[in-house]
Amino acid sequence: MDAKPLSLADSAYIAGIIDGEGTVTLIRKHKNENRQLAVSVSNNERYLLEYLLETIGMGKITNKRVRRQNHAPNFTYALYNRQALWLLEQVSAYLKTYKSLRAKLILENYIRLTPRNGKYTEELKSQRTAFEVAVLKIKPTMVITPNTIETE
Repeated sequence: MDAKPLSLADSAYIAGIIDGEGTVTLIRKHKNENRQLAVSVSNNERYLLEYLLETIGMGKITNKRVRRQNHAPNFTYALYNRQALWLLEQVSAYLKTYKSLRAKLILENYIRLTPRNGKYTEELKSQRTAFEVAVLKIKPTMVITPNTIETE
């Protein structure tokens, strides 16, 4: 699948889904790896995630393990690295929660601090670590106002 340009309506709607059900974060898939950008949405209504996959044109839907019999099946739609960055470029203007602050910081710094070959100088590694700390420090409990992003 190829990324499709998003309409303004789709960008705003997807931002709402991410604000309500999603995550914008830096994850570590393996213990000693650098963190990578992840945008994901978890939901037990698979058709919502299929809408994201079809509309965005990239990403993946996975099944989450059902831990108890009385729990409904749950699914996750996720994009990583440059694909996630592309999506944030499309939807960040419409994010309204703390995720808007994370997206802004990521969009301003992720490419500069993430060499494609994975080779970091000591200086770049230090800057990358500070960036990761700054992104992960932005928590759901932060109060977001219309002026928050402009004053950060």
